Amino acid sequence: MTQEIRLFINGNWVATGQKGKVMNKATGEPIAEFFEAGQPEIDAAVAAAQEAFRGKKLSPYSRFEILKRASEILMDRQSELASIISQEVGKNIKEAMGEVARSSQTLLISAEESKRVMGEIVPVTGSPGNENRRAWTIRVPRGVVCAITPFNFPLNLTCHKIGPAIAAGNTVVYKPASATPIIGARLCEIMTEAGLPAGYLNMVLGPGAVAGDALARDNRIAFYSFTGSSEVGMKLKTTVGLRPISLELGSNSPTIVHSDADLNKAVEACTRFAFANAGQVCISVQRVYVHRPVYDEFCKRAVSITGTLKVGDPLDPANDLGCMISEYEAERTMEWINEAVTGGAKVLIGGRRRGPFMEPTILTNVLPEMKCVCNEIFAPVFSIIPYDTIDEAIALANDSRYGLQAGVFTNSLDIATRCAEELEVGGVIINDVSAFRSDLMPYGGWKESGTGKEGPRYAIEEMTEEKIVVVKIQ
Repeated sequence: MTQEIRLFINGNWVATGQKGKVMNKATGEPIAEFFEAGQPEIDAAVAAAQEAFRGKKLSPYSRFEILKRASEILMDRQSELASIISQEVGKNIKEAMGEVARSSQTLLISAEESKRVMGEIVPVTGSPGNENRRAWTIRVPRGVVCAITPFNFPLNLTCHKIGPAIAAGNTVVYKPASATPIIGARLCEIMTEAGLPAGYLNMVLGPGAVAGDALARDNRIAFYSFTGSSEVGMKLKTTVGLRPISLELGSNSPTIVHSDADLNKAVEACTRFAFANAGQVCISVQRVYVHRPVYDEFCKRAVSITGTLKVGDPLDPANDLGCMISEYEAERTMEWINEAVTGGAKVLIGGRRRGPFMEPTILTNVLPEMKCVCNEIFAPVFSIIPYDTIDEAIALANDSRYGLQAGVFTNSLDIATRCAEELEVGGVIINDVSAFRSDLMPYGGWKESGTGKEGPRYAIEEMTEEKIVVVKIQ
């Protein structure tokens, strides 16, 4: 073991009697131990956040300065942080470097938005009898925010919760995934170095069945921001009751490729972004619907590109794909592939694994009811499915319990407009894949993909209460 990761409560690093291990996902070797929180530590973390919120408030400009400084520190330590992400997640080092850069931008955008939290004038004088009244709204912080984050983007998705929460004037209790606590501890150190006072950010660790459930039942928490599976998200929503919650959940994102599009660009984008982070991305390209006139050529080119990709040591920049989060998940992926093949699907390329390393895989001849199509595979696997009309493509894309984002490749304004209006998703990306995300844009899904929006400006709206102020002029 090279290090111990402690809980971070009220500015102090806290040990407990229960430990878990952090593994290097590529080698399977332990690289750290972390202390797990029990009920006393959960109580202490929430109490510290509540006390900080009720104490001396940080001014909007102070929040701006702290978040801006944290953004700068992230980039100063980019290589170190990327190495941690690569080991904890199994993410290719090039992608890990990109995640740190995006995280820095997320905090910087949050910093800028901290100075723009505002309401609006309400023209009550427009109603009879209100001539002597004036009204406006203000946005006020909700209080203690609980941020629960996943393993796949352990830094940037955390910054998408902590950055807006602090920018809005809230305090935070943060629970990272048990697979990736090291990067969470580093972020707590960075926020403290940037000047965030004790109690404004607290980190607890442990399995969701213990720490997560305890947080969900704590009525002192005013708002929840969760990214993870649909099943866990729905359970959390049931537990928290009427308290507001933002849920970023699963997806099996579709991308439509029409015959009038630039085929080279479409194939390149679909192939590359189906396999980014070993396919472990909520908006990863999973279902590609290709217009039949170009279907065969699309398949041919996709196989050609996929065959050039290198899988191996995540820390080696010569490789394109690292490993999956665990061998268990790689085994589960193989079960889904084999089940599809038994049902008539064809593997065009890939379809094998070595420990947690999964070959990039393309399937055809799939059916809508196969798990690799109707569920979220969360692996470096995508299916290519032909269609004859755009009506059919839209219907196939919408045939899902999820609705996060969709991509559409076309040079037709009519088709682009129809897809933008008719696809049942939170984001429609024209002439790019479903996996596109700018960290300042609104991001969130429909159906079982969740509720609420991320993106600092939009998350701040979620994390604040709107209050009406009415003044009667004497």
